Amino acid sequence: MESSAEFNPTEIVTGMNNAGVKLWADFFKNFKGYQHDSRSIAITYFNFLSKIAINPHEMQKVYGLWLDYLGCQQRIWNSVFINPDEECTFKDIAKKNDKRFTATEWNIPYFDFIRQNYLITERLAERIISEIEIGYKARKKMAFYNQHFMDLFSPANFLPTNPEVQKTAIETHGKSLFQGFKNLIKDIEKGQITQTDESAFEVGVNLATSPGAVIFENQLIQLIQYSPTTDTVFEKPILMIPPWINKFYILDLQAHNSLVKFLVDKGFTVFMISWRNPCPETSHLSFDDYVELGALKAIEVAKEISDVDKINTFGYCLGGTLLSVAAAILENQGDKDPINTATFLAAMIDFIDVGPMGNVIDEALVKKLDRGELLHNGLLNGHNMELAFNLIRSHDLIWNYAVNNYLKGLKPTAFDVLYWTNDNTNLPGEMYKYYIHRIILENGLSRKNALTVSGYPIDIGKISCPVFVIGFTEDYISPASTVFITTRMVSGPVEFILGGSGHVMGAINPPAKNKYGYWTDGELKGNYEAWKKTAKYREGSWWNSYYESLSKHSGKKVPARKKLGNKFYPILENAPGSYVKKSCESEMDNR
Repeated sequence: MESSAEFNPTEIVTGMNNAGVKLWADFFKNFKGYQHDSRSIAITYFNFLSKIAINPHEMQKVYGLWLDYLGCQQRIWNSVFINPDEECTFKDIAKKNDKRFTATEWNIPYFDFIRQNYLITERLAERIISEIEIGYKARKKMAFYNQHFMDLFSPANFLPTNPEVQKTAIETHGKSLFQGFKNLIKDIEKGQITQTDESAFEVGVNLATSPGAVIFENQLIQLIQYSPTTDTVFEKPILMIPPWINKFYILDLQAHNSLVKFLVDKGFTVFMISWRNPCPETSHLSFDDYVELGALKAIEVAKEISDVDKINTFGYCLGGTLLSVAAAILENQGDKDPINTATFLAAMIDFIDVGPMGNVIDEALVKKLDRGELLHNGLLNGHNMELAFNLIRSHDLIWNYAVNNYLKGLKPTAFDVLYWTNDNTNLPGEMYKYYIHRIILENGLSRKNALTVSGYPIDIGKISCPVFVIGFTEDYISPASTVFITTRMVSGPVEFILGGSGHVMGAINPPAKNKYGYWTDGELKGNYEAWKKTAKYREGSWWNSYYESLSKHSGKKVPARKKLGNKFYPILENAPGSYVKKSCESEMDNR
């Protein structure tokens, strides 16, 4: 806890006033959006309750579940307050990785009863939603809303019902509560919850530090070429395309967890797209522009600088979706197709099941975009997407920090991944609407020639180069089962690798960690579950397996070029470049 937690009435009054002004300003600014959100929630619950009310059979189900719930409550009361020796506990029904109630203070009878009563209430709501016949989509939306309400009313979120918070307040003589209040005011003024010590990192100083240079830029991208660290390199380089809703340096965080450094040290010439943080002057950019000015142009430049016929390509998350479109377009060039291999890391092409993100990205979101509610100067603020990702795991990414920051008065620790997560990019409104509507909701890439991009009908089945598809077991953003579908969409040879952990931590899993493990060599003829049953589990990081496979497709070793770029593409500035350092806020109102 910060030592500055001294009581200062003037500071409190000033902070409360500033926070109040900010809250009211945000409320009126987003009032229409709140109206539509409230209406959507109300309609969802009304439809759900109507299904129960008009069907006696469903009412009987609910009644049975309610009686079971009351019985559980009675058994908890008896085991906690009347007969402690009686074996009855519902502590173990907490979800995997739920750390809200693990502290020993929760074993005190009063708090133990509150904890267990909350957990069976949470289970009751989940059982009612899962057992009532309301249809798949309606059930998913109800489960999503229900989980957020349950997370909100968790006893861990309130001072009177959280023993850890009370203990900290007593030990610090109330200073923790005052410091927490100061933290709350600061975050209200900032407009977002603080998840990491932002003062601990600086891009280009201790993040994104792999040596290299920007050798090309246009209004949308800077292209970085990294300096070789070996005397010889593989003949064919690799171009990395990161997601455009985040900055590229998730693939080059720090020396110990940089995939860029890993590949460079293994003898690859690595190029990286750094997306520009859009400003009002670039709000007109379309999805076609992201394909042409981004992926296709970067492939062209990397190929010319390397003086080869073909290059390896690598797309992470949305960067992989973009790569699939570019690769389908380039297949029309026949023998002149410049793509040697294509790697899709945690990337979806078929969006038939987007997992929990489907509860955030829906037709209601498109209508909001069409009404302009989420746009400012033609841009979607990058923090809106950050909030959407946080909502998927709210008790980990929202309430966990709310309790620590505001009730315990703690300062968040330094975590490079969370710093990157909070360092977002804006999105041009028209591009984002096209992506959400045509690619996700209509699932246009899954159907042959359903979409036309940059004048070309898109057929993913035309991708005939060797393809690597990489998914992760706990990925909430790009479910592994959906990522796996890519193996059946392309026509070339395919290798599927399944890494442990989630969308980000699974991706940046260096061999030195020796964590999570991975699976390879499953049968690709069936679906994802069939593949996993036949796959072989291996210890360590998928990075090594990927390197071994990619190196077999990357040609002979040639002397490394110490000079970056060439006469047509001279060095413009040192890596990581200037585009990556632009913040959402600085660009939203830039004119």
